[in-house]
Amino acid sequence: MGYVYALLAAVLFGANGSVTKLIMEAGLTPAQVTQFRLVGAALIAGAVLLAIDRRAFRMPRRQWPIMIVLGVVGVAFLQGTYAAAVQLLPVGIALLLEYLAVLLVALVAFFFFREKVKARLWAAIGLVLVGLAVVAQVWASTLDALGVLFGLAAAICLATYFLVGEKQVVRTSPLAVSFWTMSFAAIFWAFVSGWWQLDPTVFTAPVDLGGQGAELLVPMWLPLAWNVALGSFAPFMLSLASLRYLTATAAGIVASSEVVFAFAVAWLWLGETLGLVQIVGAAVVLAGIILAQTARSTKTVVDADLALNTGPITTVDVSPR
Repeated sequence: MGYVYALLAAVLFGANGSVTKLIMEAGLTPAQVTQFRLVGAALIAGAVLLAIDRRAFRMPRRQWPIMIVLGVVGVAFLQGTYAAAVQLLPVGIALLLEYLAVLLVALVAFFFFREKVKARLWAAIGLVLVGLAVVAQVWASTLDALGVLFGLAAAICLATYFLVGEKQVVRTSPLAVSFWTMSFAAIFWAFVSGWWQLDPTVFTAPVDLGGQGAELLVPMWLPLAWNVALGSFAPFMLSLASLRYLTATAAGIVASSEVVFAFAVAWLWLGETLGLVQIVGAAVVLAGIILAQTARSTKTVVDADLALNTGPITTVDVSPR
């Protein structure tokens, strides 16, 4: 069951990148999409906490500054930079760039926290750098430079969430961390997303599904609802459920398959294709990411919502069951 839960979460996370891109192509800005996603996911998480753990709403004062930083940098900036990257790059490539956070976390853990990491980390870094160079076709400069910068910024934000969130989930439940960080992130975006400029009729405006579904029209609120419920909250809960059955390394490796599903959905639905050389490069990057997942010696699992991302993302300390 653990593998089933983790795989379903990866499928939903991977598919959500294409949904996000569709919504932005229909007229919403990355900031507005991020605002709706955060508010909706925070409301759902809050409702679940209200039903199962009301004590989680009482947070010690000393945790407020940390949660605010975690929410603004690790969630708000992450969602915004990933959404911007998806707008300028193919979904799969944006997600590959965001997943560089796995390498950043391992490097910070090694150089700053003095954690022991296995020698395979350096091989993983080499694989990822070579693979990204091939995917980006640096010799031809085929990728949007600003989109690449947004993707790298998303990786930094995601690494921040991993590193800071890892320390917070030992003090409270992962769901509580998710609720508070998403809430602070939603408050931050409320001042910069320009939601007040939206015409309410945009939610009922017809949107074509693009690619293979170009002739099918749906109201805007439908893909937005997917983005919130099935693209954020549901896969996050499935990834948490998988931790009841899987060890840290196993769950992390399955989560990395999100990249594959993002490429597959974008290809089947939106018609985003890569050349043979780029496909090989993407496979090399994914191999490096999986290798990096196993490089840390601690019993820590990295669960991600890439694309942007990655919905909310957290790290959870678990022991094999």
